[in-house]
Amino acid sequence: MSLARLRGETVDVRLWTPVEEVESQALTQLRNIASLPWVAHVAVMPDVHFGKGATVGSVIGMRGAVSPAAVGVDIGCGMGAVRTTLTAADLPESLKGIRSDLEDAIPVGFDSHDALVKPRDPRLGAELKGLLGGFEELDPAVKDLGGRAAKQLGTLGGGNHFIELCVDTEQRVWLMLHSGSRNIGKSLAEVHMARAKKLKHNRALVDPDLAVFLAGTEEMAAYRRDLEWAQRYAMTNRRLMFDLYMQVMRRHFPQVQFDEPVLCHHNYVAEETHHGEELLVTRKGAISARAGQLGVIPGSMGTRSYVVRGLGNPESLQSASHGAGRKMSRGEAKRKFSVNDLKEQTAGVECRKDGGVLDEIPGAYKPIEQVMEYQKDLVEIVAELKQVLCVKG
Repeated sequence: MSLARLRGETVDVRLWTPVEEVESQALTQLRNIASLPWVAHVAVMPDVHFGKGATVGSVIGMRGAVSPAAVGVDIGCGMGAVRTTLTAADLPESLKGIRSDLEDAIPVGFDSHDALVKPRDPRLGAELKGLLGGFEELDPAVKDLGGRAAKQLGTLGGGNHFIELCVDTEQRVWLMLHSGSRNIGKSLAEVHMARAKKLKHNRALVDPDLAVFLAGTEEMAAYRRDLEWAQRYAMTNRRLMFDLYMQVMRRHFPQVQFDEPVLCHHNYVAEETHHGEELLVTRKGAISARAGQLGVIPGSMGTRSYVVRGLGNPESLQSASHGAGRKMSRGEAKRKFSVNDLKEQTAGVECRKDGGVLDEIPGAYKPIEQVMEYQKDLVEIVAELKQVLCVKG
């Protein structure tokens, strides 16, 4: 059962966190979302926090409409985790060499590869070819970004994106990463957000950032085409990074083998049926948690993360949180914490410990253990992971 309800003009919002723990800006956003004429259901995850237009940690089911802001600018952003045959005892005392090799193999921040990555896995090669073959069908506004988009496949980006090496409670070693659709996804999102704001049916909205496209229109068709391509791009990007990550691990541990990855989006749109009704569901900072479905919910760069199995809760539109969720802005984190705080909070983790990642300090995030407690009717924990190495952009 949800922990709280918030009244909206069209529907009530169901929250898996106490209302008093949600900042006022986010509550205002949620009321605005719940007052849209097209909205059918709004579910709010325990990692909820203020975002642009739509709240991060929101799951919104609409009838014949989609708000690009309810997906976010990093279309297809999501997680991946791969269990290995290694145990903690196989790892060297110092992980600096592995971290250095990962940073050499996978560009971070604004960097890209010098040329298109050639994956070891031929299936991934075919996936890559099909993805890039569809670039010409995208909106003309991004036609000059094709070369950059190709070279950024297999790259991490910056912000809260990361690559980690983790150990679970059974001492098994896991690979984990968080990434999105890079500059091309952001560019496509911004094109369509600007276009939606100009449509006549959106002019009376309290928050212009919540502008929607309507089913059956050319604008909706164009957005769905570009959105679905960007979602594919994000997933291929994750698969490529795992391909590169595995190559690094094989150099250090020739005997290593890998399970199939657990992969999930947490910024995306899907056509789904809920409560007997076909809806367009946006998840912004939320994962699908259908009964039996595996997903990944990370903490922060100094805390625990979880591989989970969905419980298919109909109230949450079969969803769960995408992580711990920020409890303070990046600017506030930089003002409140020092580099020494960062070193203390990431003790035992091989990672950057400088001012450039201070806004990602664990103290800027909600306690992941509390987030998991609030959503125990949404997912069950399959594996509890703790990172020993973290790469950030």
